[in-house]
Amino acid sequence: MFYVTRRETFSAAHRLFNPKFSDEENEKIYGKCSNPNWHGHNYTLEIVVAGDINPETGYVIDLKVLKQIIIDNIIKKVDHKNLNVETDFMIGKIPTAENIAVAIWEQLVNKIPRGKLYSVKIYETENNYFEFKGD
Repeated sequence: MFYVTRRETFSAAHRLFNPKFSDEENEKIYGKCSNPNWHGHNYTLEIVVAGDINPETGYVIDLKVLKQIIIDNIIKKVDHKNLNVETDFMIGKIPTAENIAVAIWEQLVNKIPRGKLYSVKIYETENNYFEFKGD
């Protein structure tokens, strides 16, 4: 099995809060990430596709194709957006990095034309990253 990774970056704002909780409870759980006026991150996204090398092309997946899939289905929807209110696949979800990774997986899993989506890794900060490998 061979693994191919495409990395993209985006900047986005969000607020971590659960509407079922009071402002005080949200502050206790999420701290400064529950700022009612939002906060943002410069995210790094890594999409990994697993598969066999096609003997005719030498590729698992053409990286130009994978790049365009990521841009069309993810980057255009999240870059310089507020994830809570502007990103269709995040509305109604608490936009933790964990939930963002799962939502990105759901957006891409059926769009990979060759190979299979293996993982979605999202770096929220230089020191924190989150990886989802599907169900």
